[in-house]
Amino acid sequence: MKQTIISLFLLLMGGVLPMKAVNITVGGTTRSYNIIVPKNLGENRPLLIFCHGYNQDANWMQNEEFKNDNVSMEAVCDTAKFICVFPNGIDRAWETGGDRDINFIKAIIEKMVTQYKIDRNRIYMGGFSMGGMLTYNAINKMSDQIAAFVSCSGPSVVTPKSGLRPIPLLHIQGTADNWGGVQPALNPWIKHNGCSTTEKVISNYNGFSGAKLHIWGPGNDGVEVRLIELKDKGHWICKEKQVYTGKEIWNFCKKYSLNKTTPNVKITAPTTGDKCISFAPSGQASFPEITITASADDPNGTVEQVAFYDGTTLIATCTAKPYKATLTTTKVGKHTLKAVATDNDGETSSASVEVTLQAPTSLTISTDFKEGGALPAGWTTYDSSERRTGYTSGYDKGCRVLQFTGSPKGFNYGLYFRNINGKAKQGYAKYGLSGAGTTLRLAPGHYTLKYKICNWNMSNFGDVELAVEKRTGSTTIASQTYTPDINIGNAASNSFSSPAQQAFEFDIAEQGDYVIAIYSAASEWSDCIVGQLILSANNYVSTGISSMYNGQGTMYNGQWIMDNEFYSLQGRKVTNPQKGIYIKNGTKVVIK
Repeated sequence: MKQTIISLFLLLMGGVLPMKAVNITVGGTTRSYNIIVPKNLGENRPLLIFCHGYNQDANWMQNEEFKNDNVSMEAVCDTAKFICVFPNGIDRAWETGGDRDINFIKAIIEKMVTQYKIDRNRIYMGGFSMGGMLTYNAINKMSDQIAAFVSCSGPSVVTPKSGLRPIPLLHIQGTADNWGGVQPALNPWIKHNGCSTTEKVISNYNGFSGAKLHIWGPGNDGVEVRLIELKDKGHWICKEKQVYTGKEIWNFCKKYSLNKTTPNVKITAPTTGDKCISFAPSGQASFPEITITASADDPNGTVEQVAFYDGTTLIATCTAKPYKATLTTTKVGKHTLKAVATDNDGETSSASVEVTLQAPTSLTISTDFKEGGALPAGWTTYDSSERRTGYTSGYDKGCRVLQFTGSPKGFNYGLYFRNINGKAKQGYAKYGLSGAGTTLRLAPGHYTLKYKICNWNMSNFGDVELAVEKRTGSTTIASQTYTPDINIGNAASNSFSSPAQQAFEFDIAEQGDYVIAIYSAASEWSDCIVGQLILSANNYVSTGISSMYNGQGTMYNGQWIMDNEFYSLQGRKVTNPQKGIYIKNGTKVVIK
């Protein structure tokens, strides 16, 4: 008892008032929360709302998870002068997808505005575990009231809704706690914010060998997505002296406010992660011009100019709408395209996206099959009902990447697509269509497409057609039909052996932008799983007429070679060519 009185005395003499448990009625239900209020708070101060995990409560969150011998949440609040509220969930849990607890959070905010005159523009929200899941739900429903969001060991259960503003987001998680699910959860938000997909990594963060900081951005409106990786940590709040979670949350959130005075700027095209891939002889790769467009406005004035950069190189400066510039380059690699808006007060904001120019001789397209429930950038699928275009994620049915967990298994991930109505070419996956984030440019030459394909739920198997098509007009250049001999059996946990690698060879007669198309069979609910796809250029040849055909073969190194593998100028194989111009080994030949 004596110790309790002394502790209370010291708390009162310090900078923070003792913990309060407060009741509030929301929707006819009595709810409660704990609150930390620094002494001498003043008006227009920030508010942080932090939600506990499943089977926990506000007391546990405040007194166990945020307690530390060196620092406490009370000390952080007192130093920075902000209020921290720990709400209590119903039955020690949260409704992570509906509005019941969202309305609770809104009611807390209104109570704090009335009682403490907090700054509406500096309200922040976070949560641990299930509380982090609630936080992700709040992003889509309360982004007009909350300036920044934090999740600690709480996986995302939502993806950004259309029209959502750029969202500052911090995620903290240990590598021993479902670490494989963190990156897929963050990818949609990184993309939504227009952040570079290449993160900046700071190892030994804050001098702590067990921590690593990943930073994506700044993206649109200067926001960042951050991830603090905690080596070997499990499902708990980090309370190390160097990486104290309460302090990390505040240091991230305090940078953001809803009433920013700097310009708003967003790059509307291209999208971060876009690729231009050019197969061509060494040093001859060509890439399409990239048109960069941006939107910009100023909350308390006018936008004077928007300057566009490729890295540090100025491309163009626009002093009036439309804000746009054109990048013309053959430089292979990643390009950080940036738009910098300057307002009438001289304040600036920037937005950036990252695009990649590649000039490979071989490309493993299936490398991008690495996130279950997503459609990778570059791909478009159609199942006769729904069309999906990458990069998109959050799918638990329909065309998407599946992660296989059986043992043994032929591959870890595969792209699944289907044909619902059974009509010809009504179920497909295509790589390189406009709008999907990848342009595939092929120079004249002879190519090989290696693939491993099986069926998903077709015990009697179903034919799969592979085709190379022109991007514009969808003209088929060459095609091949393959019948799989492995069916996985409609469950990602099933075991299956690796399909034999197949090869599809084709010739390209003229340089252009092309699409790799894969069609499932013309039968109801036919399907396909693509587990491997590798495109290689065997050789490049000119498109001029190379020889005259005398009816006996084709001229090669001064000799006629007997064969009949000719293609029309439209790319279709011709078994018995008549007089005219044809394609042979990627070159034009004339039959006399």
